Amino acid sequence: MSAAISVSFLTTPSLQQRPFSLLPPCNLRSPFSVRFRTSNGRHLIPPRASNDTNEPRQLTETTPSAVPSNSSTMITVQNEDSLDSTLFLIRARNRIGLLQVITRAFKILGLTIERATVELEGEYFVKSFFVTDSDGKKVEDTESLERIKEALADAIDGDGSVSGSGGVGLVSGRGVVVRKAGLGMESGERKAKVEKMFGFMDAFLKNDSFSLQKDILDHVEYTVARSRFIFDDFEAYQGLSYSVRDRLIERWHDTHRYFKKKDPKRLYFLSLEFLMGRSLSNSVINLGIRDQYADALNQLGFEFEVVAEQEGDAALGNGGLARLCACQMDSLATLDYPAWGYGLRYQYGLFRQIILDGFQLEEPDYWLNFGNPWEIERVHVSYPVKFYGTVEEEGIQGQTIKVWIPGETVEAVAYDNPIPGYGTRNAINLRLWAAKPSDQYDMESYNTGDYINAIMDRQKAETISNVLYPDDRSYQVALQINDTHPSLAIAEVMRVLVDEEHLDWSRAWDITSRVFSFTTHTVHVEALEKIPVDLLGNLLPRHLQIIYEINYKFMEELKSMIGQDYDRLSRMSIVEEGAVKSIRMANLSIVCCQIVNGVSKVHLDLLKERVFKDFYELWPQKFQYKTNGVTQRRWVVVSNPNLSSLISKWLGTESWIRNVDLLAGLRQHVSDPDLQREWKMVKKVNKARLAEYIETLSGIKVSLDAMFDVQIKRIHEYKRQLLNILGIIHRYDCIKNMETSDRRKVVPRVCIIGGKAAPGYDIAKKIIKLCHVVAEKINNDADIGDLLKLVFIPDYNVSVAELVIPGSDLSQHLSTAGHEASGTGSMKFLMNGCLLLATADGAIVEIMEEVGADNMFLFGAKVNEVPALREKGASLKAPLQFLRVVRMVRDGYFGFKDYFKSLCDTLEDGKDFYLLGYDFASYLEAQAAADRTFVDPEKWIHMSILSTAGSGKFSSDKTIEEYAKHTWGIEPCKCPF
Repeated sequence: MSAAISVSFLTTPSLQQRPFSLLPPCNLRSPFSVRFRTSNGRHLIPPRASNDTNEPRQLTETTPSAVPSNSSTMITVQNEDSLDSTLFLIRARNRIGLLQVITRAFKILGLTIERATVELEGEYFVKSFFVTDSDGKKVEDTESLERIKEALADAIDGDGSVSGSGGVGLVSGRGVVVRKAGLGMESGERKAKVEKMFGFMDAFLKNDSFSLQKDILDHVEYTVARSRFIFDDFEAYQGLSYSVRDRLIERWHDTHRYFKKKDPKRLYFLSLEFLMGRSLSNSVINLGIRDQYADALNQLGFEFEVVAEQEGDAALGNGGLARLCACQMDSLATLDYPAWGYGLRYQYGLFRQIILDGFQLEEPDYWLNFGNPWEIERVHVSYPVKFYGTVEEEGIQGQTIKVWIPGETVEAVAYDNPIPGYGTRNAINLRLWAAKPSDQYDMESYNTGDYINAIMDRQKAETISNVLYPDDRSYQVALQINDTHPSLAIAEVMRVLVDEEHLDWSRAWDITSRVFSFTTHTVHVEALEKIPVDLLGNLLPRHLQIIYEINYKFMEELKSMIGQDYDRLSRMSIVEEGAVKSIRMANLSIVCCQIVNGVSKVHLDLLKERVFKDFYELWPQKFQYKTNGVTQRRWVVVSNPNLSSLISKWLGTESWIRNVDLLAGLRQHVSDPDLQREWKMVKKVNKARLAEYIETLSGIKVSLDAMFDVQIKRIHEYKRQLLNILGIIHRYDCIKNMETSDRRKVVPRVCIIGGKAAPGYDIAKKIIKLCHVVAEKINNDADIGDLLKLVFIPDYNVSVAELVIPGSDLSQHLSTAGHEASGTGSMKFLMNGCLLLATADGAIVEIMEEVGADNMFLFGAKVNEVPALREKGASLKAPLQFLRVVRMVRDGYFGFKDYFKSLCDTLEDGKDFYLLGYDFASYLEAQAAADRTFVDPEKWIHMSILSTAGSGKFSSDKTIEEYAKHTWGIEPCKCPF
């Protein structure tokens, strides 16, 4: 398992939303007399302006001499008797087009500018506007003045426009000037329009059944361009989704306006993966209008559940890490934290898994083929991203600076995805970037007749965000993915501060080292991310120089602390010397970041004792852990509505959906026979849904009286799906050799396995094939019948998990101890009352503390035992049961004898690295304990209820609260309803 690192980037208020690029300078044309001067009267030329229109603002009543120490916009009103007009004094940071924005805002508000003066103080404009109303008089109404100030502030600090406004728009990043209608209106008409505009701004979209139906139909006709009289389920889904998105956008705008007004410290969460799954059901539940939409659709002749099934998964991630990021975004929104997520908008998500004759094949996931109604393309929000080229030196004002001359430039275009919170008006943003070709060099290519190469360059640019990389944690796969790793953001921030903002190195480093924090999911040193120096130097030459400089200064500091311990210096260096000289990205992150986070208590111990031992001894204060969590909104409320309703009934409140600690209240009812009966009924309904899905998928009918035994996760040797399959073979072998009378005592099982193998991971693919051939043998054996079934669920994804997890009785988490950093899958099953059969690895150790080991089925070697066991190698003897089932596979009992030889070789002759043989006997004992418990329904339900009751600690809400308090230093900023 290799490094999977997410980097959280936060800013202090003075650095809020500063873009890391500047617009080219352009002429500012204005009817005003503009003077540029400093506080001592020296005249200046206009400074180069930023294209940032999102500076934080603060509305303040102050005198003109009260100059603030920060960069806030300040608006002051003076209405003395000596004045024949109202004076608005505006102090704001200078930028291109600001005068046009202000004058347009006054015109839209029905006001006439009688005269104005503009002066520049450093990087700020100080503007005096004498204005009158449509009757040529001063504006004296207090409420009107406040509204005017609010509108001006929004125009200055927002997107440069007022809702419903007309006039000349700002120059966009692509050099396009947008001209809006409305300038030709008479003053009285403008005033009436303004009053109407304010009226509209005070109203929200209605959520009654009639209004929802109208919105859906309008979108079917005008957005989807289908007849409102004839449309199918998919078109109903599209109309419904756009209707929901309208309501998301309302909250989204309100939230970000409120963030601007309050100007809190903000969090920026960077990850290459966000496994969002489907958005519709989660959105309507978080908005609190799921039932209203269901009723509206029903009256139109559609079923909400059927329509919701039309949505495809946004599979922009590989597994647990990516799903964790999605859960954390949900929690950030729900807990009202001012946050943004940043990732990549892959054209193709994780591959679709096709099973043909039991073999995994991969198909592209064309998830965008039918559009994505949940995103908003921001063509005007684009930034140049540079690659290749050379670094030159230039002298400016007696100083030598580095100038990067890129060889290629690609545009990063933003796509925004609103993320609603539950029980709050807050909706935050997930911004995904798509790579688009830059227009900067196209004309030169066209002028020289090199049209074909120009087109090829455009296509090459777009491939950057085309495909989500398959799982990078399989050491068998060699993929070029590290050049876009989030940790490179450290070098990029330093480049911007040093090269573009011209800060000295120490000041730039001080800023950079205070804004980043680092979360790692790595458990092995050999799996840490590295970038070959040759690759990085070719692709990002300036960044490599910066990393070298960071490492040089760090090494000099380290020598002063530990002396000439060259072995330790070599281990801790960011630059790894060797056959392939490389950059150690984890070392770069640790050196820079203020906090290094593990994702479970066990994981932190591994980081301190093994993975980052040298760094921990140097900086113990940097190391923390935040146990990963999952959101109960998605994994109970959305995926298991029957259980959600039951929990709310017995707790007497729905508040647990936001305050997950309340789940512990189920413990006081755990022995109530009425709760047990209702709990069992919910489980049976969920099992029936899963059984129907299995029959539709595979044609296999399964008994609802059987134990549904599930293992769904990425296929990997350390996750030990092979141990599960060998256990199933053992169970089959035992049943096959029983007397008929003894078979009646067997606990029936439906064993369900699902997951994808990385395309180049040969052993993982053989495990999938073995699962299928074993299933074919068992499921077609008349002697076995309903006593044992084995089902492989293809193309496992979030939507499938939402069906499988609620219907599971037993969930297996079999990783060799010391290999799973956390394991959020176990938390999803736990919340749904599924009993766990597991090793003491990752978060399972903490689950044991919350639920109690007596309410789980534990087995296997402990973390501290594994190294010694591995040292024994071939002398470590496996039990006879293990040797027998491996021999069955090796001898071709299930066919494909030659094909499975290499798989069997990994288990014998001292090659059993993941200790399947050693743990096998203990594993069978845990399975037997599960059988004994399952035949006691009252005990099983009792343990199931306690599992849900003890799951509160493993909500992502808890994780985010810990990060906010101990790492990020951010506070909730709740948008008022």
